[in-house]
Formats: sequence, structure tokens, C-alpha cells
Amino acid sequence: MLHVDPIFAATSAATSAAAGATPPPFSITSVFTEARLDSWLTLGLVLAAGLYLYGVHRLRIRGDRWPVSRTVFFLGPGLGGIALVTASGIETYDTTLLSVHMVQHMVLSMVSPIFLALGAPMTLALRTLPQRPRKRLLAIVHSRIARIYSFPLVAFAIFVVNPFVLYFTDLYRYTLAHAWAHELVHAHFIMTGCVFFWPLLGLDPLPGRWPYPARALLMVLSVPFHTVLGLTIMQSSTLFGGDWYPSLHLGWADPWDDQVLAGGILWAGGEFVSVTMLAVLVVQWVKQSEREARRIDRELDRQEARERAAGSTA
Repeated sequence: MLHVDPIFAATSAATSAAAGATPPPFSITSVFTEARLDSWLTLGLVLAAGLYLYGVHRLRIRGDRWPVSRTVFFLGPGLGGIALVTASGIETYDTTLLSVHMVQHMVLSMVSPIFLALGAPMTLALRTLPQRPRKRLLAIVHSRIARIYSFPLVAFAIFVVNPFVLYFTDLYRYTLAHAWAHELVHAHFIMTGCVFFWPLLGLDPLPGRWPYPARALLMVLSVPFHTVLGLTIMQSSTLFGGDWYPSLHLGWADPWDDQVLAGGILWAGGEFVSVTMLAVLVVQWVKQSEREARRIDRELDRQEARERAAGSTA
């Protein structure tokens, strides 16, 4: 059953529960049966996918090549991952269960931004835009604000501090009770993840990129952060969101048990993504070293050829 009622669109299953209508137990089936396509974020995803495909089409008409893998990464786990947790039943239950919200948090801030970066949308835009818009985009990319926020240490600080500010203050309770603030948090998760991961992956022409050893070190430093945050949530003696979850009176879910599960998801999921990202950086580092070695070999070959030519003429 697909919900498109505009009144229902302004609320989630949790808000309905607070009003007295207890939602059914969360299950794999409810991920599909409770889907919602009326969010402004859904419209943004469709627009982003259309623009990306149009850019790829422009390149093909021009006879230029664009790697299929980049398109798959951007549309599949990238935009598709965001759609999975914001337009399906996961979105419907994200204010009902902290564990579901934590899955959403992981995908929006860690999983999808990595694949969006691997899709290199900025590079695609620079190759397809007319001259004037291209210059404007380059001016934005190399602006002082972009340099500050894309600097790895600044991005890392934002990435680490944000969850603590959200979950350990009254802000989280506020986002549960106000739909507009909750959706704003979704966008903030995505932006935070992009700011952190895009400079590390380095496919798009961002300023101030670090060498691969420094990028790998930054990913290693992110692992303890997820461990600390996850364990803190699991061992907390207070419920996140205050009285929000108990007020739902869910007969099929205990808020305390669900909070322990949420912390475990963040702990295990964060470490898995960090280790996987570290592996990606190592692979990129090896490939760059191989390209550099081939470039040096070609230069040496040309130098030897010039020396032989000079010796033969002498």
C-alpha cells in the first residue's frame, strides 16, 4: 500500500502512534508496504538522477567515454541508498524505532556519500556544462569557503562532532516532534558525509587534497569514534529522545532494548564502513603508485631514446 495522502505526508508512523494509532510491528515487508513518495527529498533525488543521466548522454553524443561503473555507483548505492532509507518503510518508522533511525543515519552519512563521490558528478558537470556555468562551478569549488570545509581536518571534526551534538542534546527530541526539522537532519547527514568522504576519495577536482597516506590515517582515526559513540548509546542510562519513545506505547518494541540495538548498529556498521573505506584508499594509493611508476618509466625511455639519437648523430 503506497501512502500519498498529503496529511499523512507531514507525519510519520511515530506521530500517528503518539496520537493513539499504534503502527504495526516493523518488518522487512513493511519496508515496501509503508513506502512514501511525497517527500521533497524524493523530488531532489529524481532531479539529481535526471541531471546525471543527461550529462552522461551529452558525453556519449559528443563521442566521449564515461565509465559505466561511475554511473552505477552514483545511481545505485548513491542515490538509490538515499531513496531506500527516505522513501521506503524505513522512513515511516525512523521516528518510531531508534534502531531504524540509526540504519538511516549510517546510510545517509557514510554509505551513500561514498558512492556519490565514486560517481564523480562534479567532474561530469565540468565536462558537459557550457563555458560560463563551468567557470562559475570552478569558482565555487575553489572558493575560500569550499577550501575550508573540504580541508580534511575540518571535515573530520564536523563528521565526528555532529552525532554527539544531535543525540546528546534536546535537539534530537525536537527533530522527532517536528517533521521539517527531521527532514532537515536527513539533508544535513548527506552533506556531512559528502564533505568528509569526497576529499578523501579524490575523484572530483576538490582543493587541498591530502596524499594517500594522510587520508588513510584519517580513516584509521575515525574507527574509535564509532566505537565510542556506539558503546555510549548502548550503555546509556537515559533514553535518547526523552519521553518520545515510551509515549508511543508500542506493545511490540521495548525502547531500552531498541536503544541497545541502535548502538550496536552504529558501532558495527561504522567500523565496517571505515575499514572498507580504508581498503578503497589503499587500492587507490597502489593504483596511483603504479601510474606514477609507468610515467617515470616512459620518461626514462624517452630520455634514453634522446641520448641514443644524440650519440648516433655525433
